[in-house]
Amino acid sequence: MADNKRKLRFKSIALLEAVIILFLAIALIWVGLIRGRNEAVPANAGSQDPQVRRRAVIEKEETFYQLDGKKILMNDGTYGEIFVPVYEDVPASTIDLNELTMRNGYAYYKENGQVVSTTGIDVSEFQNEIDWEQVKQADIDFAFIRVGYRTYGDGIVTYDSAFQRNIEGALDAGIKVGVYFYSQATNANEAIEEADAVIDALAPYDITYPVVYDWELVGHDNARTDGVSVEALADCCISFCERIKDSGYTPMIYQNTGTAMHKLDLPRIKDYDFWLAEYADKPSYYYDFKIWQYSNTGRIPGIEGDVDLNICFRPYDGKAKAKDKDDT
Repeated sequence: MADNKRKLRFKSIALLEAVIILFLAIALIWVGLIRGRNEAVPANAGSQDPQVRRRAVIEKEETFYQLDGKKILMNDGTYGEIFVPVYEDVPASTIDLNELTMRNGYAYYKENGQVVSTTGIDVSEFQNEIDWEQVKQADIDFAFIRVGYRTYGDGIVTYDSAFQRNIEGALDAGIKVGVYFYSQATNANEAIEEADAVIDALAPYDITYPVVYDWELVGHDNARTDGVSVEALADCCISFCERIKDSGYTPMIYQNTGTAMHKLDLPRIKDYDFWLAEYADKPSYYYDFKIWQYSNTGRIPGIEGDVDLNICFRPYDGKAKAKDKDDT
């Protein structure tokens, strides 16, 4: 009988200890949540002087789970055919692939029987010296010029050695111009630094086509961006594009189909124009895109070696940035 009472007392003590531990755990979690809220700093914290370029307000909303059942079939090197959910809040492409044709190595797009697309290239210092007059005579309407890049090892922002020569040569030849920056940013601050470098470089020029954020995964090597999360990449895209938009230019994001579908948080960047890289006879990308890079082995008179070929489905006819009255 005494043993039973002793066992009952031990059980009561153990139960009381468990209850106390549970209450302490709940209290610690609650204190942590309150402290985290008080110490959290928004992306645009710290007001800046109106003369200084502002930071983007980074808004985040969970949009991964889609419940309508729609899906996109894709091919994966490991799993073969896979499917990913369709984002209902991300605009789908409206391009009629039946109206997309190839002729003499160039892609063309028609509406109501009329060609409405323009043909373009993108170049950097790797194309060496370019004869832009010959490029213009080859029916090239626009060119994206690389402004610069961030090194994928040391993370140093560097201007393309041929930027000035290429942008002035293209503009003088009557070719419409956009620019891009090859990013290896790992956070929003670095993306802003890259955008500012682009804005400073563009100050002397009037461009027509967008300013493009080109963030790419580096394969077959160790790069500083290898561990960048989906959330951090979206923060970089938004920070760069908003900085560019604040300066009066049209921002755009460049990406290939695989990285776009698996790495980009598409609902968060849906408001920016998209430039698709997919080397195929027809694009398979489900969502909206304004420009399609369909080849990296194009040959154009005036350019030594291979060059990327692009089609813009609806041309950017207006100025990407209006000149100030003091500049006129």
